[in-house]
Amino acid sequence: MARGRTTEQAGERTRSARPWWLWHLIVLGTATAAIALVPAGAARNAIMLTSAATVVVAIVVGLRIHRPPHRLGWLVLLVAVVYTVLSNVLWPVLQATGVTGDSPAIDLLYYTTYPVLGLALALLPVRGRRDLRFAGYIETGIITSGAAVVWWTLLVDPYVLDPDQIPDQLHVVAFPMFDMVIFALGLRLLLVGGAGSLSFALIALATAALLTADTALFVSALNSGGSPLVSVVCWMLSNALLGTAALHPSMAAPPADRPVDDALDNVGTARIYVVTVVATPIMTAIFLLHESMVDRVTAGDIIVPVGATAVTAALVVSRMRQLNLVARKRAVALQESVSKQAELQGELLHRAQHDSLTGLPNRELLYERLTAALAGERAGALVVLDLDAFKEVNDRFGHAVGDELLVAATGRLHDIVPAGGVLARLDSDEFAVLMLDHDLAGCRRTGERVLSAMRHPFPVQGHELFATASIGLRLLDPDLLTGDVLRDAYMALHAAKAAGRDQMTLFDRALSDQKLEAARTVERLRGAIERDELIVHFQPLVRLADERMTGVEALIRWQPAGEAMIPPDRFIPAAEDSGLIVPIGEWVLRRSCEVVAGWHRRRHAAVVSVNVSPRQLREPDFAAKVFAALRDSGLAPASLILEITEGVLVDSGMVTEQAIRHLTTLRAHGVKVAIDDFGTGYSSLAYLRDLPIDHIKIDKSFMPGPGGPSSVAGSVDTTAITMVKAIIDLAAGLELGTIAEGVETPEQVALLRSLGCDRAQGYYFARPLPAEEAALLLSSAEWGSSVPR
Repeated sequence: MARGRTTEQAGERTRSARPWWLWHLIVLGTATAAIALVPAGAARNAIMLTSAATVVVAIVVGLRIHRPPHRLGWLVLLVAVVYTVLSNVLWPVLQATGVTGDSPAIDLLYYTTYPVLGLALALLPVRGRRDLRFAGYIETGIITSGAAVVWWTLLVDPYVLDPDQIPDQLHVVAFPMFDMVIFALGLRLLLVGGAGSLSFALIALATAALLTADTALFVSALNSGGSPLVSVVCWMLSNALLGTAALHPSMAAPPADRPVDDALDNVGTARIYVVTVVATPIMTAIFLLHESMVDRVTAGDIIVPVGATAVTAALVVSRMRQLNLVARKRAVALQESVSKQAELQGELLHRAQHDSLTGLPNRELLYERLTAALAGERAGALVVLDLDAFKEVNDRFGHAVGDELLVAATGRLHDIVPAGGVLARLDSDEFAVLMLDHDLAGCRRTGERVLSAMRHPFPVQGHELFATASIGLRLLDPDLLTGDVLRDAYMALHAAKAAGRDQMTLFDRALSDQKLEAARTVERLRGAIERDELIVHFQPLVRLADERMTGVEALIRWQPAGEAMIPPDRFIPAAEDSGLIVPIGEWVLRRSCEVVAGWHRRRHAAVVSVNVSPRQLREPDFAAKVFAALRDSGLAPASLILEITEGVLVDSGMVTEQAIRHLTTLRAHGVKVAIDDFGTGYSSLAYLRDLPIDHIKIDKSFMPGPGGPSSVAGSVDTTAITMVKAIIDLAAGLELGTIAEGVETPEQVALLRSLGCDRAQGYYFARPLPAEEAALLLSSAEWGSSVPR
């Protein structure tokens, strides 16, 4: 907060200072223009003395308002101006009292002002930067030496030396010479301090005005005249410019943050150097030629211009040496920059082509290497693998543990990949191995080694984690594109996972045909609902105690126009993989509810059991869709049973939690939930106790063979009977209903009844029937009588 107030106060000081410098310039500029109307004498001297005094006030006010961080130069400038004002006051007093007349001794008061003024101009552009203390003197010297030649050849020699008219007052000659040095320092102020600073530009103009004033005085003195009006105006103008410079806000600006050589090297100064270096010797030569032609060559004619020219040449050589050193430094810096740029580009390329977690090549680099291998027609294979159940590790232990598992798996894979092979990470838990110059047998051996190595547990953060791998293997074929090889390897990987995981599958044409057939099935299936090709068949659910029908299970069928009916096992997997099972499952639910609700309106009470895909339970609005189907059809929630697989409930993670929330919500409103194909999956006793289910359906694989318990001695499947009895007893103990699937014989019916099974379905009772035939069956058999067979 304090810093903000300080900044605000500084801003207020700056805003309040802006009118002062402008008013100062206007007032003193007006006084300078009006000085010509004031006759020479006491009044003019008083105005000039007042203008000098305003410079003192302006510097003091500027320092107080703007508070420059580096004020030494301004303080020294203040001393120089105060000394000048005191000299201007003291000189007429001494003359009036008769202490001194026009003696040159009085000029010592003014001579001593120049060293202080020069020191101030030398300090001003530094502003705390030590590298600027000696910067710009060579450049300034070059320009000043050239100007000195011009000043000597055009003024001093023709008006002083040649006519032998040396003025009695030495100061009229000395002052312009001193002013030349001050003007040079003013030029350095622009070069080093920056031409963008208005304050420094005004000071440089003030030094130029001072040089002009004293040069005009010099010319006037040669003609025995007094102070000419030009000198008076330029002295006044110099005071006005100095005061304005002190009041302008740029007097407190920090130095530009750029190297010294950059500050000195610009197009403008380079042109000045060229003009000075070229003009100085030319003017010297013309001057000496003219002097020799009129036979007036003296020692001074040679020493001063030639000496100034020599100084200019020496300074130019020195500057060239500096520029050479600067060029070398910049060349070295450029070389270092290029090297760093190359290193940076290499690092960026490495990062772009490598995985940040494992350091392995990524998909882009693998694609590049695979492309090169195919172009070179090299033998080998591409192996694509992923870690089985890796998502469960992330969901259970967190992504930090999952990342460590990936790093550990990478280290284990590194030890197996043969020399010359490329191990890459393609995605989250997907890796690839490009094996070159290996035959099929060698690639298979490497794949088997990977499978074997990944079966061992990984110690990660105190856990023993298992991460088996599924592998797809594709031999390299130079006639294929890179993308085709990757596609085929992925196809083999998916086949390995579908076959049970923890195994390796070699790509063959049959996999491609299956994939193509699945793609075609999906394309045809997309419009099946709109074309009214999907139908629902209903298989009766029978209560075993009296073999009376209590409901039906809805089973989907696909009947394309003009074709044979397609069984579910040929299109349901494709619908699951493509996500089409979501709209198809919703349609089956709605259709089933509509049909059974119609039966209810005809006073045929029945429940309907509808299969629900795990993919449907991932939808955030699944429960809402079920309620909508019940509401739109008018079917009571208690008449609906949703069948789910065991894996939906025993998996971990947010998806499973969402599925449980859906089922809990539906059960709270009366909808029943059944576990389909019980015993073929996880069969965890904990989920039977804790999760929202009402029935378990015993898979037909547990049913005893067709001979049943009444078969010839020795043919009874006692193991199957024991397992079925265990399931029924378990369900009864947990107060869950049981439904047996795939019942085909009267012996199986008798067995299930004796074991206490509640309901059954199967070909023994009836095959799945279209809605119309099921309705006829329901209407022809009064509920409560046995199912007609």
